[in-house]
Amino acid sequence: MAIPTRPLGTTGEQVSILCLGGWHIGVPERDEAIRIVHRAVDSGITFLDNAWEYNDNESERRMGDALAQGGYRQKSFLMTKNCAHDRKASTSMTILEESLGRLKTDYLDLWQIHEVVWADDPDRIFAPGGAAEAMLKAKEQGKVRYIGFTGHKSPAIFRRMFDLAPDFPWDTIQCPVNFADWHYNSFQKEILPVAAEKGIGVIGMKSLAAGALATETPIDPKEAIRYALSQNISSLCVGIDSMAILDQALSIGEHFTPMSEQDQNRLRHLAFEHGWDGRHEKFKVSNDFEGPLGRIDHGMPLATQG
Repeated sequence: MAIPTRPLGTTGEQVSILCLGGWHIGVPERDEAIRIVHRAVDSGITFLDNAWEYNDNESERRMGDALAQGGYRQKSFLMTKNCAHDRKASTSMTILEESLGRLKTDYLDLWQIHEVVWADDPDRIFAPGGAAEAMLKAKEQGKVRYIGFTGHKSPAIFRRMFDLAPDFPWDTIQCPVNFADWHYNSFQKEILPVAAEKGIGVIGMKSLAAGALATETPIDPKEAIRYALSQNISSLCVGIDSMAILDQALSIGEHFTPMSEQDQNRLRHLAFEHGWDGRHEKFKVSNDFEGPLGRIDHGMPLATQG
């Protein structure tokens, strides 16, 4: 069996419904990480996620080493993220060149602004000399094919991104998609319909709410992933740090069938007591999930607060 594909918004691209998360590639030993990338691509998970700052740049290095072998770059749809947290165009272009070097490629299929999670991010991104200018410049130069932005904090920040520049040509967004999200600051309710209207491809993430839904609710993690894949998204980013986890992901992807609306509502009902106040989506209600560079830029300590 094969991993199904879906359209990436209105780009004309087809991407695998599962996207290999870049952060987790920095967890196992280097050679094992390279084997995971190769086997994922060979098995049909050809959409690859990454970010300039993941694991102090090590995730990009490992993925670059993997893609440089055996024509794997040509088999993959490669994405990484713009981690210029000063949100300046000049810093963004420097970061892009560093990402291209580590990933051993002369272009990205998708480049997304990373962690649009701070209230001042949209205004800084669209200010004169802001990161939005770099996104367009990189696309015009052929260094990236498509552009987007990511975030996990609040739909209000995403709405601000759209409101400040309604006609900006975003190709993608990446945001949390899980059944607890339905009840609190819901990207499903507030952002996915806007993306569909604009023809923007949605990359889901945090289908298990960073693991909380698997450990603190009675719901089967496989059901949670199936629920996320049953939403109006192009692909779901999944964290894979071992061959065993890769096998599980492949099984879910290969045998995926959309969940009925009745079953989706059942999970949403079960999730109410876990999700109504955001307690299991700590990336929405705390700053514990913000990356180090964003924390530094906003004058916060690197250590997470209890």
